[in-house]
Amino acid sequence: MSDMLAPLQSLQQGHWFKLICGASFQHLPAVRSLTLAYTLAGADCIDVAADPAVIAAAQAGLQAAKDLVRDAQKRGFGFQGNLPLLMVSLNDGEDPHFRKAEFNSRNCPTDCPRPCEKICPAQAIVFNNLKDSYSGIVAEKCYGCGRCIPACPYEMIDTASYVSTPGAIAPLIMSTGIDAIEIHTQIGRLAEFQRLWAAIATPWAVNLKVIAISCNDGEGLIDYLQAIYNLMSPRPQVVIWQTDGRSMSGDIGDGTTIAAVKLGQKVLAANLPGYVQLAGGTNSYTVPKLKELGLLQEAREQGAGSKGENSSPLHPAPRPSASIAGVAYGSYARVLLSPILEKLENKEVSNTSIKTSIRLEEEPELLWQAVELAHTLVSQLKSQRSLQLAERSP
Repeated sequence: MSDMLAPLQSLQQGHWFKLICGASFQHLPAVRSLTLAYTLAGADCIDVAADPAVIAAAQAGLQAAKDLVRDAQKRGFGFQGNLPLLMVSLNDGEDPHFRKAEFNSRNCPTDCPRPCEKICPAQAIVFNNLKDSYSGIVAEKCYGCGRCIPACPYEMIDTASYVSTPGAIAPLIMSTGIDAIEIHTQIGRLAEFQRLWAAIATPWAVNLKVIAISCNDGEGLIDYLQAIYNLMSPRPQVVIWQTDGRSMSGDIGDGTTIAAVKLGQKVLAANLPGYVQLAGGTNSYTVPKLKELGLLQEAREQGAGSKGENSSPLHPAPRPSASIAGVAYGSYARVLLSPILEKLENKEVSNTSIKTSIRLEEEPELLWQAVELAHTLVSQLKSQRSLQLAERSP
């Protein structure tokens, strides 16, 4: 099987795994390390910000993974040398994924307990950090989750949002060699979506393997998604409907995944052309819940989902042929590896003679710890049976 077909085969077989680095996350060393670790663990897609420097960091991680394929196989991980698709995220209007928190730390009272610093999952809020005594938002680490805003007792934190510029997107697709795009949209923004699509559809869309559409739930959702599908011309090879249940919340707790699964069921029942993939609140609880409800192809084939349904707030699969094609993990997947990435960053800080970031593969012990952690998540979807199917595919 060619490198480009392997991830698409995962979609067809119902075990697609996507890592979301974050539409606003621009911390280059972390993007590179996350890409490397999750690729070696068997990911099918890496989703990053539409920023040339971020794309280059992800591509460097992909290349590093390719150089380590034999080591990964010896250690029993799922990477077979087929690189995941590289996807960038765009938006057609205001969206919480495309913003940064901001505040002036000089205005912070000295006796403030700094709850913002404690609650930030990206460790993007610092006070007198070791490198340069900087205090405030580390912009490249902030991915816009917004948890710091209500946490501030003095209401001093604001956000700055941005919208993808259509004129800058088409050259980005051509010049960086990306394989897929994800468009974040909202119900009622069909005109805005059409303008964005017009900027990338011809002739650049033919170079893309996948188009993902990410949208939150709301009144008129299915009609809106159908309208989007109808206006996309030329139509992409593969369309993924990303059901963004509860944005950027997967690391909060197990209950956040319920919204993503419910929305996935709703879109499956609509029978839209394309694949349905969960996001928004996904975590280690997501795949077990999908199996319990018979919403994964393999679970249905094995007769799973017949137990425990009465205790769940969700309904069984809407029709016998419906299945979730895959799951995207964002904040949970990043936080899962954050202890390893923090150790790597601390190594750089403690050795002032090093002027460049230490690469994850240069610290083998940390590298394989990171891959092992990533594999605990990837392997929930990538069962032994699905890996055997992938290996047998032409």
